Amino acid sequence: MAELNIGATAWRRVEVGRVLKLESGSLAAIVEIIDHKRALVDGPSSNEKLVTPRGEVSFANTLLTPIVIDKLPRGARTATVKKAWEAAGIDAKWAATNWAKKQEKQEKRQALTDFDRFKVMRLKKQRRFEERKALAKIKSSA
Repeated sequence: MAELNIGATAWRRVEVGRVLKLESGSLAAIVEIIDHKRALVDGPSSNEKLVTPRGEVSFANTLLTPIVIDKLPRGARTATVKKAWEAAGIDAKWAATNWAKKQEKQEKRQALTDFDRFKVMRLKKQRRFEERKALAKIKSSA
């Protein structure tokens, strides 16, 4: 007979303690699940851009992250959530994700002036020239 292995799915589940990324770009942890479409969240981040006041959000306006605060009690108060958030190092975990790095890169690019964009263009041209010069040198020696 064939051997059957049953394991947990790789899907991100809606659960108490799961960290969400809201439409506004801020982070929040699920404190209580209200129904199949809404949850009570709280986001006491140390980064002021990521802070979310305690409130109700719709799952349609959020994205589930792979980050989870373990053993967060249901309906935890803001102070409890803040302690658990800091103990789990959520801000550091978020900053290490490619998602956060990409978002930060986009924000930097949006803040560039015309002159900054010109300087970036010149640097790209210089890099491309050096790469082509090195490639031509390798081809000529072969």
